Amino acid sequence: MDWISRHIEKQLDDYVIPGKVCLIYGPRRVGKSSISHKYVQANFRNFFIGTGDDLQVRKILSSEDLIQITNSFRGYTGIFIDEAQRIPNIGWGLKLLVDHNPQLKIIASGSSSFKLSNDTGEPLTGRCNTYTMFPVSISELVDTYGRMTVQLNLNNYLIYGTYPETINALNYNSKQRYLITLRNSYLFKDILELENIKNHDKLSDLLQLIAFQIGKEVSLNELSRSLGIAKQTVEHYLDLLEKSFIIVKVRAYSNNLRKEISKSHRYYFYDNGVRNAIINNFNPIDQRMDAGMLWENFCFIERLKKQHYHSIFSNNYFWRTYDRQEIDLVEDRNGILYGYEFKWNSHKKCKAPNAFKEAYPNSEFKCITPDNFWDITL
Repeated sequence: MDWISRHIEKQLDDYVIPGKVCLIYGPRRVGKSSISHKYVQANFRNFFIGTGDDLQVRKILSSEDLIQITNSFRGYTGIFIDEAQRIPNIGWGLKLLVDHNPQLKIIASGSSSFKLSNDTGEPLTGRCNTYTMFPVSISELVDTYGRMTVQLNLNNYLIYGTYPETINALNYNSKQRYLITLRNSYLFKDILELENIKNHDKLSDLLQLIAFQIGKEVSLNELSRSLGIAKQTVEHYLDLLEKSFIIVKVRAYSNNLRKEISKSHRYYFYDNGVRNAIINNFNPIDQRMDAGMLWENFCFIERLKKQHYHSIFSNNYFWRTYDRQEIDLVEDRNGILYGYEFKWNSHKKCKAPNAFKEAYPNSEFKCITPDNFWDITL
């Protein structure tokens, strides 16, 4: 399997420092464990690698027993705890380690942000650095394989996404099998375990409905009626799916202009391959009726990766008026708006909506197609 160079490898020295815990969040199977193992083994002489799946590790770190915890980890210069969200009160255990061994360097990773952040939030205030990993980004693929290879495989990324194992799979059947396994075995694992939801059928049905509404406003009332569950339950499920790194919510941008939609949301998937596995459709891009949706989802997530990995601080929105003028992504950076419209068909004309230009004359606008997607990813 090819080792794909990840941005986090260049940045971990800034996050893994004495006296603070480096918390690495992100979807399952994106490489958090592999990266952390490699880093710890290369940088520490005496290190411990453990997992929240281990009963003894869970027992010690959740004990809140200072003597037991410090004695158990005495002599190490580096520690990596994987699946940290499975350890009750993990934040307090890590706090005791940091406070009583300030030279110790600690990495903890977890795939479920809602549990890990809740358990680490208060005790690790001021004692942690957090990093979010995504499926492989276009810029990481370019670093590993070069632009031409990425350009030639663009259609594959739209269908199969960019999880490390799908990129390294030998053929399309292997890619599909992996994504189906991911869908069936890992996608809801954290939610089912940590939220005690016994039946994931409604979660699956909800994701299928969202999968067919990429680039469209989502109505909670319609979802509630379609699924036969309460609106509040729909909201709760969407929140869980977002916090477990399956979907991303985007709000509408409005400056209180009369024509602008303000109270609405859209959702995107962290990975195109996962989205296609949910609807069980891996047909080639030239046979798809949803090519525009796939391109929009791909562009939005790649832009999100770029923002995170390159410290582009932005509030992200979509923009639409009641007379259906719209922009797929609006970034608010230091009070300046940057609009991006994602068009799979590069031959169609694309320009900033008149209402947007009139309302925000100092804004910028760009149409992103397969010809120039490098502009938002590299």
